[in-house]
Amino acid sequence: MAGKTINVCLIGQKFMGRAHSNAYLKVAKFFDLPAEPVMDTIVARNLTELQAFAKRWGWKHATVDWKSAIANPAIDLVDVTTPNNKHREFVLAALEAGKHVACEKPLAATLEDARVMRDAAKKAKKSKTFVWYSYRRVPAVALAHRLVKEGRIGRIYHVRAYYLQDWAGPGVPLVWRFNKEQAGSGSHGDLGAHIIDMARFVTGEEITEVIGAAQDTFIKERTLIDAKAEGGISGATASGGKKGKVNVDDHTTFLARMKGGAIATFEATRFATGYHNKNGLEIHGEKGAIRFNFEDMPYLDFFDRSVDSKVQGWTRIPVSRSPEHPYARAWWPTAHHQGYEHTFVNMAADICRVLGGEKPEIAIPDFEDAYKTQQVLEAATISARERRGVKISEVG
Repeated sequence: MAGKTINVCLIGQKFMGRAHSNAYLKVAKFFDLPAEPVMDTIVARNLTELQAFAKRWGWKHATVDWKSAIANPAIDLVDVTTPNNKHREFVLAALEAGKHVACEKPLAATLEDARVMRDAAKKAKKSKTFVWYSYRRVPAVALAHRLVKEGRIGRIYHVRAYYLQDWAGPGVPLVWRFNKEQAGSGSHGDLGAHIIDMARFVTGEEITEVIGAAQDTFIKERTLIDAKAEGGISGATASGGKKGKVNVDDHTTFLARMKGGAIATFEATRFATGYHNKNGLEIHGEKGAIRFNFEDMPYLDFFDRSVDSKVQGWTRIPVSRSPEHPYARAWWPTAHHQGYEHTFVNMAADICRVLGGEKPEIAIPDFEDAYKTQQVLEAATISARERRGVKISEVG
C-alpha cells in the first residue's frame, strides 16, 4: 500500500456491489481517514453491464478476469460480494497474492469452506481480513454494545434475537438464495447470521450450545428464472414454465445457551407477513435491559433498573448525538438520523482506519471472529436435522 491510499478491487456488482461502491465513494467525504480508498477495479461476469456499473459508480477499471485483477500488484484490498459459494475461491486467491481481504457475510456457504478461509487468513500474516457484518455499525447497536460493556445491564439472563422478512412468497422465482449449492442455506445463513453476530457482539459472550432447533421449507418448488434484475433481494423474472426444487430453509428457530449462562432464542424467516425487514435484539439483565428494532433504526430502548421505581420505564434514545454516540461525529446534527447505507460507509471507514494503522471505532469481525458465527449456524442446522442439542465444540 503506497502512501495514504488503498486501491480496492471489488468483486460483484449487484445488491451488495452497489452498497459497497456507495461506501467507498462516500467514506472519505465524511470521515477523516489515515488512508483513503481508491475505487480501482470492479469485477463481474457480464462486461456490458459491468462497464455501465463502473461508469455510474466511479470505478476506474472494469473486467471479467478476476484472476488478473486480484494478482494486479497495484491492488491493496480485495472485497468479495458474490454469492456465498464463490467466497472461498476469490478469498484464497487474494490471500495467496498477499492482499487484504474484505468478504460479505456469512463467511462462506459451508463450515468447511469457512474453516479453510480462516486457516488461510492465519497463515497470511501480512493480510488483514474483514467480514461485512454491517449491522454492528448501526449507531444504536454499537451503543448497545457499549452499554453492556460498561456494566449497565449487569448479568445477562435472556437474549431474544429475530430477523423477520416477508418477501419470499410463492410468486418469487428460484433465485440463487433458494439454492443450497450457491447460498449454503436459506434464511438461516442469510438472516440468522446477522442476528447471531449481533448477539455475540452486543453481549460480548459466545454461544456455547444450541439446545434445540427447527427448520422448515414452506415453498418446496419455485418457477425457474428467465432473467435477472438489478439490485434487490428477490429481483428476478420468472420463466412462466418449468419449476425447480427449493433445497434451503425458509425459516429457522433455535434455542441456545450463552457462555455466561443466559438463554437465547433466535428466529430467522422470510415468511413473516407484514415485516419487511424487522431485524432486532432484546437483552434482559440484572441491572437493566436494551431493545433494538432495525425498522426503527435511529433508536435504542434502554431500561435502567437502578433508578427509583416510581420513574422506572423504557427510555427511547435517539442515537445521533455527537460526540457521545458512535459515528455521529462524522455525519449530521443531532436527530438528523443515519440510514441503511450509512452502516456500510461506517464499516468502510473502520476498514480504512485499520489499514491506515489506527483502531476502528467499533470492532470489525475478522475471519476468526466470523468463523465463530459460522459454527453456530452449523450447530443449529445439525440440531434441527438430528433433533438434539449440539455443543459448539462439536463443530470445531
